Amino acid sequence: MSWSVGEVAGFARVTVRTLHHYDAIGLLVPGERTPAGHRRYTDADLDRLQRVLFYRELGFPLEEIAELLAAPEQDPTRHLRRQHALLTDRIARLTEMAAAVQRALEAQKMGINLTPEEKFEVFGDFDVDEATAEAERRWGDCDNGAFASSARRSAARTKDDWKRFTAEMDALHRRFAALLDAGAPADAPEALRLAEEHRAFITRTSYDCDHAMHRRLGELYVTDARFTATYENIRPGLARYVHDVLAANAERAEEAARAERAGRAAGSAPDSGSDSGPGPDSLPGSGPAPQS
Repeated sequence: MSWSVGEVAGFARVTVRTLHHYDAIGLLVPGERTPAGHRRYTDADLDRLQRVLFYRELGFPLEEIAELLAAPEQDPTRHLRRQHALLTDRIARLTEMAAAVQRALEAQKMGINLTPEEKFEVFGDFDVDEATAEAERRWGDCDNGAFASSARRSAARTKDDWKRFTAEMDALHRRFAALLDAGAPADAPEALRLAEEHRAFITRTSYDCDHAMHRRLGELYVTDARFTATYENIRPGLARYVHDVLAANAERAEEAARAERAGRAAGSAPDSGSDSGPGPDSLPGSGPAPQS
């Protein structure tokens, strides 16, 4: 079976003029001609065209493509292996380029003036500022200035600040994963203490994160694929576990606040306290909080 130049141009998504040019330079000479002299392309011609277009896509000049196709080895399997190797190299290079562009965008968005070398050193997968912005968009009733505060703090960070930030965040993530591996329930004292450390870290480094905001942030970890992937790449099931721990900690704080208000109403409230609930050191069985 054979095909006309117009049909082949449609198959391969090239112009008829391109096929005429390949014929003229001997790169792809049709295997058949009609009595009237019209080009007809065979299956073997289509295989050769596929190879030509592959190498062309990778940036090879036509002269070099002709040399590659004229090489003694014409085994289709060897050609496919060569194409696979070239594609693998190209994918790796494009992945590196995409990562470099993403890092540049992160730095530009946050107003960070880092050198190109520094940009490659400091950014991990987790983006607290992006999480804050997403929370601000989803929950318009958040009026604690979280987004503006986070943006100001991010812009003021140096390379070393960012390295410390990502190292501390990574350490918290690893400790959540360790609790999950150990089978600790979401409301276990050690899990709630870690939730308080996580909340304190966000307050110290990014914005004032009360328990309500912390609960909302945890919702993002299971409802937004970008944030879910951050935790699932560390340990499958971690996104849901961290969400559940943050929710349990917020519920604990809310219950303590309700009990304190009821005590005050009954005239038995303590002289001092906070409506945000007890801190991590007042949890059952708590001792000094572990350092991250």
